[in-house]
Amino acid sequence: MKKITKFLSHRVVIAGVSLLIQFLILLLMITIFDRYLIYFSLASTLLSALVVIYILSSKTNPSYKIAWIIPIIIFPIFGGVLYLFFGGNKLSKREKKKLNGIYNNYKNSYQQDDTVLQQLKKTDVNAYRQAYYINQNAFSPVYQNTKTTYFKLGEELYESMIEDLKKAKKFIFMEFFIISEGKMWNSILEILEQKVKEGVEVRLLYDDIGCIMTLPKGYDKVLRKKGIKCAVFNPFIPILTKRLNNRNHRKIIVIDGMVAYTGGINLADEYINVIQKYGHWKDNGVKLVGDGVNSFTVMFLSLWDYIHNINEEYHHFYWVNKELETKKDGFVIPYSDAPMDDEATAETIYMNMINRATNYIYITTPYLIIDHEMITALCNAAKSGIDVRIITPGIPDKKIVNEVTKAYYELLVESGVRIYEYQPGFIHAKTFVSDDQYATIGTVNLDFRSLYLHFECGVWMYQTSCIQDILKDYQDTLKVCREITIEDCRKVGAFKRLYRAILRVFAPLM
Repeated sequence: MKKITKFLSHRVVIAGVSLLIQFLILLLMITIFDRYLIYFSLASTLLSALVVIYILSSKTNPSYKIAWIIPIIIFPIFGGVLYLFFGGNKLSKREKKKLNGIYNNYKNSYQQDDTVLQQLKKTDVNAYRQAYYINQNAFSPVYQNTKTTYFKLGEELYESMIEDLKKAKKFIFMEFFIISEGKMWNSILEILEQKVKEGVEVRLLYDDIGCIMTLPKGYDKVLRKKGIKCAVFNPFIPILTKRLNNRNHRKIIVIDGMVAYTGGINLADEYINVIQKYGHWKDNGVKLVGDGVNSFTVMFLSLWDYIHNINEEYHHFYWVNKELETKKDGFVIPYSDAPMDDEATAETIYMNMINRATNYIYITTPYLIIDHEMITALCNAAKSGIDVRIITPGIPDKKIVNEVTKAYYELLVESGVRIYEYQPGFIHAKTFVSDDQYATIGTVNLDFRSLYLHFECGVWMYQTSCIQDILKDYQDTLKVCREITIEDCRKVGAFKRLYRAILRVFAPLM
């Protein structure tokens, strides 16, 4: 009885029931009005028609448009109303003004060293073009004086992170999608508490939906009592609204403005294989030391300030000690991507790497839910003789999403793209590596949520020494993968094909 009571009183259950009731009431009201008021029916149908016209004329991704237009056409009475509640991604004037203020501070906080950009142009015009796009559209400088270290597993990153956290002298900034109580988080929390006692400023930002099943309600208040400055991103309120879609999926650690970490690793025990939910958890990440850390500092502070409606002097937190002259180790650009600026930065970076590859492009992703443009880019690259390989999970964490992933296999494999499934378990890494020259690691999955709805981040690298480590890890990972053949794709039954086709149409809404 206690288990049932605990389950029914859980925040997720209460919120889920609340949302379901609101949704049913909305449909009931529309149905009742439609039955008795012909004018309401005509108005609703007209609204749906106008919504379809709006969707078609918007800048939204075509696949996302189709996913909404189909249900609106099938259910014209309430399809348009549902889109107004859940579709689109527009901010109120108040939110736009607030966000613009943060963006201006964000842009003004960056100063591109023109000598670095020109040096890159002299080295490789192709690399310069990619860097120029990121610099101009994501307001992210190109850095040289930055050392990069690659971690092929969460366990390795965790060990390094612990050592660096213990060395913190001034401040620690941490931003994560998921935090879960257990060995990993508890050991980190113990260090953070100690650092607070030493006078180190500690700030923590986590996503409310990401932690809704892993942290108790009001956990931010618990942390504040410990002296940790804590903020919750987009707190979950059980009211029907499209803002529920916009989550903070970033993973960032900044220590003293000198060291930064990012990658796919959240603060939960499965990420370091203390527990195994879906077999062996394969993830990765990257550590930056030097000037490039400044970009991650600004990323964190800009979102922190947005939540608290304040403007800080970011330079106060920069690493400016020029005595740390790291060995020139290629070029790096830490970048962020936000859902409200109509610029799909992460997707464009991925597309540029695919379209400009001359020898190979190797990709790892936990989810493969892509639009027509990316399918075309991958297929055209393979048809042009580029060695295109994609590693996906052998054991999925979400079965329905994995079925959508598999729905893309046949078309890609027919075109020459080689797809592999990681047999030991679940692969959560989000990595592109190309031509021994380029790589990007970060938080961005190959799915619509990451590419269009979430706050994300990553690091683009050119000629850094760790690119060879990334390539070697990819080659080693292939040894424990099973390649998907065209025969595997074609032996799928008719019912499952139909099921996957339907899922694929509505994948942008998942």
